[in-house]
Amino acid sequence: MPDHSVLADLRERVQRLEGKDMRARQVLQFGVPEIDGRLPGGGLALGALHEVAGGGNGAVDGAAAALFAAGIAARTKGKILWCVTRQDLFAPAIAQAGLAPGRVIFVEAGDEKTLLACFEDGLRYGGLGAVVAEVAKLSMTVSRRLQLAAEGSGTLALAVRRWRRQTEAADFGQPTASVTRWRVSVLPSRPLPVPGVGRARWLLELIRSRAGECADFEVEACDGKGRLALPAAVADRSAAPQVARKRATR
Repeated sequence: MPDHSVLADLRERVQRLEGKDMRARQVLQFGVPEIDGRLPGGGLALGALHEVAGGGNGAVDGAAAALFAAGIAARTKGKILWCVTRQDLFAPAIAQAGLAPGRVIFVEAGDEKTLLACFEDGLRYGGLGAVVAEVAKLSMTVSRRLQLAAEGSGTLALAVRRWRRQTEAADFGQPTASVTRWRVSVLPSRPLPVPGVGRARWLLELIRSRAGECADFEVEACDGKGRLALPAAVADRSAAPQVARKRATR
């Protein structure tokens, strides 16, 4: 006779790995129905690993991706651990995205191996709102460890993918254990009726969503509270999806 308790446990583990067990998982909503409606559970899963990269030249400088991550982290509760290997994170910029400097604990690692260790340790600590780490390579084995650490503590894990050269960005297509994968590309800001610079705009691509579908969104960048918004021209359109589309090939 088979041991039904063992089978039930194995089934539960498989469902968790496939992202089907969303009943008890808390989410962080973007507050934009068009985005939240595309995500299982109606928001970004907490206690999970998410990847963000910049599009185009942003794959190297990582500016838009960092601001997107900062806006997400700003809407969590508690301190934020931000791990880097390069001393080019501009604190006033992430403050404008809603993440106050007093909430952030910066860790500068000497190399990526040390950075990933800090990333995992921060997630296992369990007393943080989120852990953000700027990483280049992210293997399936390492990402699984990070995902399990995030699940165990309930801490949001944000991997901001940055590369030294544009050609290395192809690594973003390699499979990982992340629950979602995003790409943020800078769009021209909306012209103002007076001289000045309007609110930044992004093309936000949801490239991968476990147990969900992919989509694209044209959005206004994070405001002082870390919130995105749809541009007026997009928000006034009909309810039919205008900028979201499935990507069967990804």
